[in-house]
Amino acid sequence: MPDSADTTADLSFEDALKRLETIVAQLESGDVPLDRSIALYAEGDKLRARCEQRLAEAQARIEQIVLGGDGGPAGLKPFDTD
Repeated sequence: MPDSADTTADLSFEDALKRLETIVAQLESGDVPLDRSIALYAEGDKLRARCEQRLAEAQARIEQIVLGGDGGPAGLKPFDTD
């Protein structure tokens, strides 16, 4: 089995989420031995982090928070990629 750290970074958001859903279903079934459960949990944690990272990257490309004079959020503007 390939190292999940190597393969996680290459997965699209959709593929990572699909694999994470598979892992959750396996763990919830209760039919997985303890050692395998631990390995699946670790892989799932990496996938969760990857999904969160991809969502944050996507959101940053879409919008940027505009701060007001008081330093608080005043609104949103499109993210400038230049």
